[in-house]
Amino acid sequence: MTYHTSLLTAVDSRGHVHLVVGSNPLAAARCNQSLAVGATPILVAPEPSKGNLLPAALQVRVDAGEVQWVREAVRSNEHLETLGRDAVDGFVDAVFVTDYDNTVAETVSSACRRRRIPVNVVDRPDLCSFSLPSTHAEGPLQIGITTNGSGCKLAARIRREVAATLPAGLGEACARLGALRRRIQEEDRKTTEAGTSTTGKPRIENVLSEDDSYDQSAAFNQLVPSPETGADGRDNNNSGDAEIAKTRRMRWLAQMCEYWPLKRLAGVTDADVEALLEAYARGTALPKDAPVADKEAATSALPGAESDQGRIILAGSGPGHPDLLTRAVHQAILSADVILADKLVPQGVLDLIPRRTEVAIARKFPGNADAAQEELIEQATAAARAGKTVLRLKQGDPFVYGRGGEEMIRLRAAGFQDGRTLFVLPGITSALSGPLFAGIPPTHRDAADQVLICTGTGKKGKPPVPPGYRVSRTAVFLMALHRITGLVAELTTFTAEEEENKNLGRTLWPLSTPCAVIERASCPDQKVIRTTLEHVAAAIEQEGSRPPGLLVVGRACDVLYTPIATTTGDGSKPWSVEEGFAGLDLDSISPVGLASLA
Repeated sequence: MTYHTSLLTAVDSRGHVHLVVGSNPLAAARCNQSLAVGATPILVAPEPSKGNLLPAALQVRVDAGEVQWVREAVRSNEHLETLGRDAVDGFVDAVFVTDYDNTVAETVSSACRRRRIPVNVVDRPDLCSFSLPSTHAEGPLQIGITTNGSGCKLAARIRREVAATLPAGLGEACARLGALRRRIQEEDRKTTEAGTSTTGKPRIENVLSEDDSYDQSAAFNQLVPSPETGADGRDNNNSGDAEIAKTRRMRWLAQMCEYWPLKRLAGVTDADVEALLEAYARGTALPKDAPVADKEAATSALPGAESDQGRIILAGSGPGHPDLLTRAVHQAILSADVILADKLVPQGVLDLIPRRTEVAIARKFPGNADAAQEELIEQATAAARAGKTVLRLKQGDPFVYGRGGEEMIRLRAAGFQDGRTLFVLPGITSALSGPLFAGIPPTHRDAADQVLICTGTGKKGKPPVPPGYRVSRTAVFLMALHRITGLVAELTTFTAEEEENKNLGRTLWPLSTPCAVIERASCPDQKVIRTTLEHVAAAIEQEGSRPPGLLVVGRACDVLYTPIATTTGDGSKPWSVEEGFAGLDLDSISPVGLASLA
């Protein structure tokens, strides 16, 4: 069944004139709502009959002069066109009909529609051009729930449930992050001439210039060059240009808002904001005096004092769903004194952390990965040298494109010893579990006898050497979606370097090869796009992408699914999209049922 949905908007009603028809308690509520948003409510209703009074809340507003009362029955032609603002030729800005008289409601609604005046009629969705959602407000944060006429009580219940899940202080965080965004924009405006960067180069498009109400574009997660490298991964002495610095800073802010857990966002302080701005003002990564897991530990601990040394646990949190943690990692989460988590570790896993535990989220904004990695090492070693147990929590498995090996080398050099003060716990890698949750068996007799796990982005953003095609191979690409167009080109055609060196021995992948994009595997907002190499870039561009995500390529993608049509002659897309994750449903498996599986 297809349901009607509304175009939800947030209207700045300051200075508007709202006409409220009726004199009942709902009319009082509508007047209060108008006043709360800065509008001027005008009540149109005859004097109550003998023995009746205006609702007390409404009478107080009228007596205080906050609500003008026109003591007569509503007359559409006159009241709609004369009681409004001079700036709009006397027309009112919106009408609320609270009278239950159907004749009045139908007459006013018809008159408003002819004049294109927004109108809301109580209990008559068919007469409304707009509805009022049930709202939760905290500072600048407003959340509205609508059932599109199916029931305001139900909308209120859902609104209460949603609001109850939000961390305290989120409204203040919205104000603080909004102020940060405006501050960055103002600083950039002062240092950048219209149309060009400070070096005279074309301006880089700001990722935040897009309407925030739209889903992410494919460009949202594109690689941003670090100060040492250009967009192609090669050395670029000019990439420290103010425009690139601005793009990196704004991209970091956007991605922080998108991917940080809400509890962490609610805890952002003015000091955090200043630390970010100071880092960019100095042209460095992050201030050395940025908050660490334990500042006292960092200043009082004696390096190399092994007798007082704690331990560091490097662990993988799996693909996303908290039920996919290993028991060892779960125990480490419960027992750690300090947890240093990657920014893509999902909220469901972070919710398992006890409140007493100190938590820091990696500040890996674009172009700052190496500096953020250095900061994490410093935080971990400082806390461990103070005798604390530190859990370095990574997504997936720490040794599968997780920089786990690099961190091990650094920690060994800092004096931590394998099996004594340094431990590694495996996690379920998304490279293998992601395809599973999309119904793709990476190996399958008669379809795929080998699995190749690759990265789509090499060190410092350089494109890696593309793998060759084999009909029985399944290739899984991590960190590839932000440069999907380049990756597909490298798989299906020879690279410029291969052409130059006449190294044309690699077998190219056919454009018709089945593939699937799997985003946020096992999380509630999991998304799977099924298509072919020929159309995957267009699919991501149109459907958007949210990391973490991966690309699976090979015949195994179609083993359990009928290939989709590749023609667009009828206007259909040459790809399919599946939204959401049904869950593991472990509770439905009873102990008796589990015993029968043994």
